Amino acid sequence: MQTAGRRLELGFLTFVAEGGSDGPGGALRDGLSLVRHAEDLGYDSAWVRVRHHEPYLSSPMTFFAAASQVTSRIALGTGVIPMRYEDPLRLAEDAATVDLLSGGRLELGLSNGIPPLAAALDPVHGTSERGFAGEAQHRIDVLRRALAGEPIAQAAAPYMGIPAGGDLTMTPHAPGLVDRLWYGAGSESTAVRTGRQGFDLQVSTLNTEETGEAFDIVQARQIRSYRKAFADAGHAGRRDARVSAGRIVLPFLDHHDAEAHQEFIEGYTSGMTSDGRPRGASPFPVRYSPVLSGDPEGIVERLLADEAVGETDGLVVVLPAEGSLEVHRRVLSAVAEHVAPHLGWTPAA
Repeated sequence: MQTAGRRLELGFLTFVAEGGSDGPGGALRDGLSLVRHAEDLGYDSAWVRVRHHEPYLSSPMTFFAAASQVTSRIALGTGVIPMRYEDPLRLAEDAATVDLLSGGRLELGLSNGIPPLAAALDPVHGTSERGFAGEAQHRIDVLRRALAGEPIAQAAAPYMGIPAGGDLTMTPHAPGLVDRLWYGAGSESTAVRTGRQGFDLQVSTLNTEETGEAFDIVQARQIRSYRKAFADAGHAGRRDARVSAGRIVLPFLDHHDAEAHQEFIEGYTSGMTSDGRPRGASPFPVRYSPVLSGDPEGIVERLLADEAVGETDGLVVVLPAEGSLEVHRRVLSAVAEHVAPHLGWTPAA
């Protein structure tokens, strides 16, 4: 399952969806409760999706600032922050603050964002002559340099003891955070770029390239190309490359579990063919991973046969966007007790 000599790491990914009688505040409190539950189970990491202008978590650093104070060990990660419309300097300040509050537990997952959304979001957040991907990559580079403690500008005039022409750096500085930057790649070309940049790699439940091959085969090639690019760029001498793979894992321990997830599974699968191709028109090539549901033994077999999962260092359980706190707690418990131990995972102390 994992790189030789390494322990498999187990995480989960959640939307922190609004809804229910307690409204947005209740959703945030439920999200914190889920993170605490995962830590109690021995999970290694808790990841959140980031969505703007949607009824999901939009301010991950604020959420993690709270999570850092009610947990003590579990890593806190974003999966992922779309950087096209993010202020990289402000994010650097917030991320460093959270990392210091948490004792160095922040894992900062990034992406360019979704290009087709530019038609709706550019009028809100501004256009760029660099283009969608170019602007996003520019902002990622600014973020990386700021987190590394590099000068991000020179003072045009004396400023708070800094002479004119002196270096301006971001504060606070969180040592080591710059080595915990991830990129969520959906194609081999983006995976290679991620390796060259020296970031860690997230692959999840969709591929943005279509080769006609099975989902996991394509994703496994992306991971291998990433590791080669990481090593060829000289980063391997500084630290190890890390890769995580997200999969929708829904163990059924009884008929209540099947009923709880029936609506999600039917909705997810109805929009695609059996091999993950969308049934309708798509703005870009895409292939989705299957839902791994049913008895735990069958799920274990499918994960062991998943070529991409076999290339990674960690498995991330992707929770459905909707669902009660109780349902999601049960998924995490079932995976920790009946699935992950058969993949080489042991609970973190």
